[in-house]
Amino acid sequence: MSLPFKITPLRVVVGIVLGLLLTTLILYRVQSGEYILVPDRAHPLTTLVRVQGGRPVKDGGTIYYVDVFERPARELEVLFPSLNPHATFLKASDVVPPGSNDNAVIKADEREMALSQKIAAAVALRKLGYHVVTHPNGVLVNVLDLGTSASKKLQPADVIEAVDGVPTLTLAALRSRMTRVKPYDSVTLKVLRGAKTLSFRVRTFAVRQAPQRALIGFEPAQSAEIKLPIRVSIDLGQVGGPSAGLAFALEVMEKLGKNVTHGHQVAATGEMELDGTVGPIGGVEQKTFGVRDAGADVFLVPVGDGNVRDARKYAGPNLKIIPVHTFAQALHALATLPPAK
Repeated sequence: MSLPFKITPLRVVVGIVLGLLLTTLILYRVQSGEYILVPDRAHPLTTLVRVQGGRPVKDGGTIYYVDVFERPARELEVLFPSLNPHATFLKASDVVPPGSNDNAVIKADEREMALSQKIAAAVALRKLGYHVVTHPNGVLVNVLDLGTSASKKLQPADVIEAVDGVPTLTLAALRSRMTRVKPYDSVTLKVLRGAKTLSFRVRTFAVRQAPQRALIGFEPAQSAEIKLPIRVSIDLGQVGGPSAGLAFALEVMEKLGKNVTHGHQVAATGEMELDGTVGPIGGVEQKTFGVRDAGADVFLVPVGDGNVRDARKYAGPNLKIIPVHTFAQALHALATLPPAK
């Protein structure tokens, strides 16, 4: 004879709690198929940049670089975005091109970081009057958009030297040449692969966001031979990508005795090009919060792609956003700041 079993309110509550915990654990372990960008506190460059013969200025100022944490998002984070109030969610295809993989993207970021360090050092040293030898030699194929015509012929680390016979030794030259091409037309690429020069005919394409723009099918980066007159060493560990170029250039100048910060706590972001142009970057919202967390009072931000607008939106009352288009403009803006408090 079975005895009656009475479910007490306590057992009900315990069952609900255990069920919620199990559900939460499952949602935390399951990846959503999206990527998440979350802030990382801005980092001082003081000990990360070494310059031969350096004599850094001691004025109380500091230069910071900024980055973001980028990783696959968990289902729990997508369902409850308030868990990461300053996060941005991206489609996986916006981070890892279809058919590519995380490892290929990481290697591409490492290539961009290595080149950005050399370019930043070259720009800074040239500004200080050093003789720097630079030879842009084409546009690097970083990450391929698989499924495109180009992906069947090009390889990562190829260098595009010309399009339809027109030299494209810089990113600007490639972009200019491609404005003359209509989407879905074919172009002939002159490609340097190691020591070999090759020629490929590829069909361009377009995306919905820019239907009038012809694309080849890869993420580009500047390739150049750079010979520096002195040794410059920059080590950020596992951080990749080109967006710390402006901060690197500023720190190199500080290391060589140029008073760049004028006593301010200066964060900077932007991709540096060989001519001193500062290019736009991604993750501005998260980077701005990272700058605030570090306590910087000035944030240099590229003028393009809405970077300044987004930085000002999240800056708060104590962080001054300075728009910059060139390295010279960044130096002038810092030199004309009011005295640091």
